[in-house]
Amino acid sequence: METAVKNIDDYIALQPEKAQVFLEKLRQIIKATAPDAEEVISYGMPAFRYHGMLVYFAAFKNHYSLFPANSGLITAMKDELKMYKTSKGTIQFTFEQPMPVALIKKIVKERVKQNILKSKK
Repeated sequence: METAVKNIDDYIALQPEKAQVFLEKLRQIIKATAPDAEEVISYGMPAFRYHGMLVYFAAFKNHYSLFPANSGLITAMKDELKMYKTSKGTIQFTFEQPMPVALIKKIVKERVKQNILKSKK
């Protein structure tokens, strides 16, 4: 039976210790880059909302993922993302690689811009 997590702290606490370190660091990067974003749980995953859904993130057995909530962003940044496994809506990072902090900040900043533009329409 799966326990429904109520907040990001709960989600991180349920993950293996190795993943917890990466998830907490990822969370802090997102919070620092989008300080007005609200932490939420959506689709059972940690997420940030700012003028709409901003980004989601999650841990898996051999990697953690960032979901930019906009598949077009992954396509637009394909050159910068070529060393990571990507699919239509996700970017996978392995626990063995150093966290690409500058890249994550760039993705979050772009998502903030996109959501602000979308909310003005």
